[in-house]
Amino acid sequence: MSNNVQNLVNEFVSLKGNSEDMVLPVLHHIQDSLGFIPDESANIVSKKFNLSRAEIHGVITYYHHFRTNKPAKYNIQLCVAESCKSCGSDDLHKLIENETGAKMHEHNNDTNFSIEPVYCLGLCAASPAIQVNDDFYGNMDAKKLDHLLTKLKSETHNV
Repeated sequence: MSNNVQNLVNEFVSLKGNSEDMVLPVLHHIQDSLGFIPDESANIVSKKFNLSRAEIHGVITYYHHFRTNKPAKYNIQLCVAESCKSCGSDDLHKLIENETGAKMHEHNNDTNFSIEPVYCLGLCAASPAIQVNDDFYGNMDAKKLDHLLTKLKSETHNV
């Protein structure tokens, strides 16, 4: 994995340079390519950008968008902002946990699902809302969610 990260960083720097303002973009490049940011990334990026490993680690851990573990096949982001909460996102949270076996903030290798809270998906007019990988779903209720989860589970069994 270390060689993959090194190659990604080298490729990025050859196109964009290694100025300090390119740290976030190179981390996005790593995650977009690999699905997450492996542990060795902080060391590789810090050397290439002449920053401390602690500075790079701080950036990685500060931004909620960055993942340091390989993601589940289906990453469910559940909106927990006021609008979605008032329209039932807490009930959706319980249903997602019960149906998938995943828990909020946990990466479980036994399941194809992970759940993350987000504080706005920009779908307040269609609350409650979730995002599964790159797809958005608004006006979610128990019936729609159950249908969606059944569909996703069947896709994992057909692979």
